[in-house]
Amino acid sequence: MTTRTNRAKSNGSEPLKQLTYLASALKAPRIIEAAARLADHARDAGWTHEEYLAAVLDREVAARNASGAQLRIRAAGFAARKTIEEFDWDAQPAVRQQIAALASGGFLTEARNVVLLGPPGTGKTHLATGLGIAAAHHGHRVLFATATEWVTRLTETHRAGRLPQELTRLRRYGLIIVDEVGYLPFEQDAANLFFQLVSSRYEHASLILTSNLPFSGWGGVFGDQAVAAAMIDRVVHHADVLTLKGASYRLRNRGIDTLPSIRTQDTAD
Repeated sequence: MTTRTNRAKSNGSEPLKQLTYLASALKAPRIIEAAARLADHARDAGWTHEEYLAAVLDREVAARNASGAQLRIRAAGFAARKTIEEFDWDAQPAVRQQIAALASGGFLTEARNVVLLGPPGTGKTHLATGLGIAAAHHGHRVLFATATEWVTRLTETHRAGRLPQELTRLRRYGLIIVDEVGYLPFEQDAANLFFQLVSSRYEHASLILTSNLPFSGWGGVFGDQAVAAAMIDRVVHHADVLTLKGASYRLRNRGIDTLPSIRTQDTAD
């Protein structure tokens, strides 16, 4: 009796050893945990072999996707991790439905852009970051930086004679986020480099831009009305333009009602 029991244990351990080896060879160690966790349930529920295998592999794929998303989020360079779910919708109820639709990621597959306009402190960066994090969860590579930081990067690659290669590399990212367009004006050379970034992604990959200025004020930022007009034309041709309104959340309960503001109501100016 003891010999038979030992033989059964030995026989049962062989498939486990083989499974451990195969999972390691596939670089899928979570398969072992999922297989063990689901085995009893599969037997009790009368699953077929195919159903059991599909369930185990589904757990592995889900875990890989989650792990991959975290890697993409870390690589994106967000100033802070802020999700759509954490946003205070009481302050911006008018754009909630549009943001929810954008968070599904459809605009990325269509190479559409998103422009968030509004005064400081109304949540533009939070929403841009949240959409970027959602994009990472959908499997897209994302890069985040302020407009000034993007111009610095492009200037450095231009001086090194690698601008065309850099623009080609950036086009492989499903989403680039440009925060704070308009906070600081650009010199002519910088404006031209920024235009090349926008132009290289036109109808190929998505941009999210945030700005405290209406489009009519972008000429002053880029130092050239013609460059600004050409840039806006490419950005908004396939874009969702959302205008955020209200007072800065940073000033709540501070005894300050308003900041010096720039009109943003006419986004199509």
